[in-house]
Amino acid sequence: MTPHCDAKKEDIAKIVIMPGDPNRAKLIADNYLENARLVSNVRGMNVYTGTYKGVEITVMPSGMGIPSMGIYSYELFKFYDVEKIIKVGTCGAYTKDLAIGDLVLVNGSYSESTYAKVQDNVDDDIIYASDYINFYLKETAEEMGKHISIANVHSTDVFYEENDSIKENAINKYSCMATEMESFSLFHNARKFKKKASQILTVSDNLITGEKMNSIDRTKNVNDMIVIALESAIKL
Repeated sequence: MTPHCDAKKEDIAKIVIMPGDPNRAKLIADNYLENARLVSNVRGMNVYTGTYKGVEITVMPSGMGIPSMGIYSYELFKFYDVEKIIKVGTCGAYTKDLAIGDLVLVNGSYSESTYAKVQDNVDDDIIYASDYINFYLKETAEEMGKHISIANVHSTDVFYEENDSIKENAINKYSCMATEMESFSLFHNARKFKKKASQILTVSDNLITGEKMNSIDRTKNVNDMIVIALESAIKL
């Protein structure tokens, strides 16, 4: 048990699927897991463990932002001995080449966040996903006939990015095609504990064209991403 999760150690699987939204966690548990049971609900962050095609999987929300993901992934890796985390979420596109609903497989996470510096005196401003998990995420998407773009993302502390120079740096220097808010701390913690983590995203907003999903679509229109994550998890 930790201050943020009161599940017993044996109630958390070695593979965790992490949406940001607690409602999305419930959606996954209710619609995709067999024999799903609630194992923690501290602060309303409901955590479910069940099976998917015979493989035990935990679904736990990360909340919004690098610090929130940092807390939950740190505790999962350190105190619950989780081996692999697949983050599923939404992102804002930095390019017209990504349309609403498109899938993005994260290669590297660039951030100006001080998370890694403050925690471990690590100066890296780009941290990479697990090649091992990404191989299966890409393979599974291809098997399902779903196109997926492999890209770096800008992991930012600010949902509505106002500083054009920071955004341009992410695009021009680090080739970021989209922005989100959690991958940097997740990938840092995975590297710190010698574990594996990856992230698959659905484009919910295009910051060039102004197109966007509404809040209901953000919760429900993510089925392809969820299935790819679950089908990949049982191969790991």
